Amino acid sequence: MQEEHTPPAHDAGPATNASATSAQDKPSHWERDTLERLVMAQITEQRVARRWRIGFRLFWMVLVLGVIWFSFHHGKNAANTAHPSSHTALIEIKGEIDADANANAEWIIDSMRQAFEDEGAQAVVLLINSPGGSPVQAGMINDEIKRLKALHQKPVYVVVEETCASAAYYIAVASDKIFVDKASIVGSIGVLMDGFGFTGLMDKVGVERRLMTAGENKGFLDPFSHPTKAQKAHAQNLLDQIHQQFIAVVREGRGDRLKETPETFSGLFWSGQQAIELGLADGYGTLDTVARDVVKAEDIVDYTRQDNVAERLAKRFGAAMGEAMVKTSLQLVPHLR
Repeated sequence: MQEEHTPPAHDAGPATNASATSAQDKPSHWERDTLERLVMAQITEQRVARRWRIGFRLFWMVLVLGVIWFSFHHGKNAANTAHPSSHTALIEIKGEIDADANANAEWIIDSMRQAFEDEGAQAVVLLINSPGGSPVQAGMINDEIKRLKALHQKPVYVVVEETCASAAYYIAVASDKIFVDKASIVGSIGVLMDGFGFTGLMDKVGVERRLMTAGENKGFLDPFSHPTKAQKAHAQNLLDQIHQQFIAVVREGRGDRLKETPETFSGLFWSGQQAIELGLADGYGTLDTVARDVVKAEDIVDYTRQDNVAERLAKRFGAAMGEAMVKTSLQLVPHLR
């Protein structure tokens, strides 16, 4: 009989292990590759978004700078624009007279200087429609009107629209003549200091005010504290002093035209008709009639300084920057603890 030779069995262990290892590596490589692609895609997207943000910021910065340049350049050219050889210079004073309002001393004085320095301007007309405001701002304007009149030898007239009261009248009396409408409101030659007191309400609610100061009068006019008699007397003395300054300016400006009565400096106000009778105003007139009949120069050129585009953008940009700084500081607070 022939022997059957069975081929020796080979150990398949290593081959099987290698195949298993290869099979396990494949999904591992696939997951890793997929993860890498996702990370790279995220990084690329972030880079693109960052570039777009930078591009938009540069665009807006260039746009803002361009608008600011154009506004100031245009304003400068406008100031140098050729005006009619003979004209009436107009400056409007409207709204509250305050350092933070359009009717502030800096702007009005700047406008007046340009008007007086223009050789074609035969006279300056202040068109006023204001209930008053800061005596400091009004005093600065009053002084400058008198200085510019003496320097350039040009008359100044005031035309009242609706109202010329308190600080607005303080300005008006520096002019040569005041023209009103018969229904205009004129006067209010007085000074006030207003506020609120909540001490009675606090007593009813049961709230105690705890105010600490260095200086016995530092909390003066605090609405939650009772003022002392000495503090009230001090405030009244201050008001009386400013009132006397106001009275002196009115007497100087109106001179013999003023017909004083016990009520003239009491803080009352009058109609335009009454103001003429009391010598607080000189006659009836409008901007057109004063330019035509008094100045004899019908062409009117407006020198009033306005809040231009650049200044509005600067204010908004400043406000936005301030808000951003506040938000940033608030975000940093937890990290500083």
